[in-house]
Amino acid sequence: MPRDFPCFVLVAEHGLLVEFGERIDPGIHARVLALDAALAAAPCPGFQEAVPAYASLMIRFDPLATDHPAVEAHARTLLSHALLPRPPTPREVLVCYDADLAPDLAEVARMTGLSAEAVIAAHLAGRYEVYMYGFAPGYAYLAGVPASLHLPRKPAAQRGVPGGSVLIAGPQCLVSTLTMPTGWWVIGRSPTRILTRDPARPFLFDVGDPVRFRRISRAEFEAGRDG
Repeated sequence: MPRDFPCFVLVAEHGLLVEFGERIDPGIHARVLALDAALAAAPCPGFQEAVPAYASLMIRFDPLATDHPAVEAHARTLLSHALLPRPPTPREVLVCYDADLAPDLAEVARMTGLSAEAVIAAHLAGRYEVYMYGFAPGYAYLAGVPASLHLPRKPAAQRGVPGGSVLIAGPQCLVSTLTMPTGWWVIGRSPTRILTRDPARPFLFDVGDPVRFRRISRAEFEAGRDG
């Protein structure tokens, strides 16, 4: 049976999850970002943070200062007005597709029926947007991978994938920040610093920012990595 959105789900004693849908969709995510911006501009008593995801927003609050009904009432009041998300900031991520930095590029080409250069061209042509952070520090999940490159995750994760790896799976893309295992497809590597080392702004992206990838040479990659 279809669900009516938005839905409000109680999470423990300190959280309220506002669900706007059940799929990756720009219109749904725009509503998530709009409520996020509205809460930042007009927080409810006891508000601590809002955590946006693909189709939902988690509102964390101090249970000693407020409760679920009050937070839900505040969110409903905000939603009853025309809301706009924060203005996004376009971002650029550099990527080198040399074979040793893109160990899965040939397999992605084989599975999609494209040449390696066509895979690269399709990846560069994608219209990406940061939808959420998760899994590890600075892991910004981007939607916008062209349909021609949609592949399921690998059957098993690979260990020791370097930070800076450009990964795709289904409609999603991300740039890893740490050496970690992954079951996504590694099609390049980037010298762009996602972890900024700035405590006031630890990550390069804000949720909602559009992202474009720009191809660079190996020499540019090495220079950027050393910079």
